[in-house]
Amino acid sequence: MARAASRPGTAAYVLHSHDWSESSLILELFTRDHGRVVAVAKGAKRPYSQLRPVLMPFQRLVVSFGVKRSEDAEVWLLRQAEWAGGPAWPGGGALLPGFYLNELLMRLMVRHDPHPALFDAYAQTLQAMADPTLLQAALRSFELILLRQLGHLPDLSAQTVNGQSVLAGQRYEVHPELGVLAARWVGEPGGGPVVIDGGVLAHMEAALSRPVPQPDALTAHSDLRPSSPVPSAVPSLMAACMPVLSELKSVLRALIHYHLGSQTLRTRQLMMELQQS
Repeated sequence: MARAASRPGTAAYVLHSHDWSESSLILELFTRDHGRVVAVAKGAKRPYSQLRPVLMPFQRLVVSFGVKRSEDAEVWLLRQAEWAGGPAWPGGGALLPGFYLNELLMRLMVRHDPHPALFDAYAQTLQAMADPTLLQAALRSFELILLRQLGHLPDLSAQTVNGQSVLAGQRYEVHPELGVLAARWVGEPGGGPVVIDGGVLAHMEAALSRPVPQPDALTAHSDLRPSSPVPSAVPSLMAACMPVLSELKSVLRALIHYHLGSQTLRTRQLMMELQQS
């Protein structure tokens, strides 16, 4: 017999929401413990609902769920959500790029597949994006971490086919199917595929491979409220990306497009239209 169940609280962000009824919302949530979750927030649209002012994008929350039916229910019931503290996200010029990150997570992540390191990287990326001078580096860093966490990014420190280490001063391509390979273009400079120096690739791989300390039993739930910075690859990876932001944007766009298939990112299209207007 199906029976009610409850789940412990977890850190979360709202990726997207839409109306479900006159008084309720369907939410796409990115949670640290459960990955991407679809949940219904009953009564969240009512004027005096405690959920109404809380369920906003880019705001770190602590949420708890309850379910009826089975453990593998596709849509969960949001029982409680509260602000987890921390500085308010300023938005502004980072607002549309922020929604771009959310769309990437919704399109590329499967439901109920936890990625705590990716969650921590998302939180730190939002903080970095508040500084306009760091916006592009933050975006490229998050794209790299997302692709790596989902198994779509090869080892950047070695050529994929033969395993030979990449060399500083030598140019390499990062191909969606072939991985890392030595540059093959012999035509005019500036033509052919986008290439990146091997030393930069090795630097990025070192940042991506940096081990993240795991919480012990006494601090296992310290992620609920961000009282201290979470160890992450983001700062060192941003530094590694800085010299090749333009090249990296083209390379990562191709990788992401390959893994999205026929899907089109609405936020990317909107950003392109705004730049052309």
